[in-house]
Amino acid sequence: MPWLNSDSIGAVLGGAVVDLKLGCPVWACGDWRGSVFDERAKPADFLRQYAQIFPTVEGNSTFYALPKAASVRRWLEDTPAHFRFCFKFPMTITHRLQLRHAQAETAEFLHRMAPLRSRLGPLMLQLGPRFGPKSLDILDRFLRGLSTDFDYAVEVRHSAFFNDPLAEAALNQLLRQRGVDRVLFDSRCVHAAMATDASTREALARKPRLPLRVQSSGERPIVRFVGQNAVEPARDYLADWSGPVQSWLNQGKSVYFFTHTPDDRNAPGLAKAFEDMLTDAVPGLRRLPELRQTARQPVQASMFPEMHS
Repeated sequence: MPWLNSDSIGAVLGGAVVDLKLGCPVWACGDWRGSVFDERAKPADFLRQYAQIFPTVEGNSTFYALPKAASVRRWLEDTPAHFRFCFKFPMTITHRLQLRHAQAETAEFLHRMAPLRSRLGPLMLQLGPRFGPKSLDILDRFLRGLSTDFDYAVEVRHSAFFNDPLAEAALNQLLRQRGVDRVLFDSRCVHAAMATDASTREALARKPRLPLRVQSSGERPIVRFVGQNAVEPARDYLADWSGPVQSWLNQGKSVYFFTHTPDDRNAPGLAKAFEDMLTDAVPGLRRLPELRQTARQPVQASMFPEMHS
């Protein structure tokens, strides 16, 4: 069922257009046949059918490798005009080079993304745990050197940005000055899980445990919420985001909210659960199309296992 509006889940709230974009960390999960996809969907159908329900998706694959030019053209063809990809900068730039002397790699990445410009949300700089307050001048210089043809967001994982109020204030001030949002990563729910299956054990090992942050530094807040392999345990944690998201929407901001689960199977259901919470709080919020009724039993975690980070 196609979207009825041109941009996202839209409504008018207090005179401002509500611009909420709910999405998942991937678009290619074979276990979504019968829920997001029809039962007979082939991998070539996945993005097109995903985009008939969700208006956005994370793009974790670019963290590991640049896509082929032909793939980029196909992604443009398979998505409607309102759809937004939020791709990550390659790890070569953010982790290996630590934003230093990365002009050539950055230019190549942005050149590869350029054909999708009309479909891009903020491009995400996910900085590693070694990138701390002493490197803020490097981040500032890197952001100032970026093309103004794209929007950007920054995710930090160094403990000082959460434990040192002066360091965090300096980070937030820098991002506000540059008009860049801070990606807000919430892994509390998954870290409350029992490690009873392989995907949860992997998530517990790879996902950092960081204090909750709900402050937006720009006009396009991005939340990356990591739940468990069942929807119910996430409800109380999702409720913590209802107030901030409503506040951002009231301010006229465009909000991206991505729901993760360790094996991805219930990521769409988690997004719908959060939508249910907001529907009561935001009268008139236009809802996502319904998922199909019967989800297929798990066969594989994802078409692209490398897209989990």
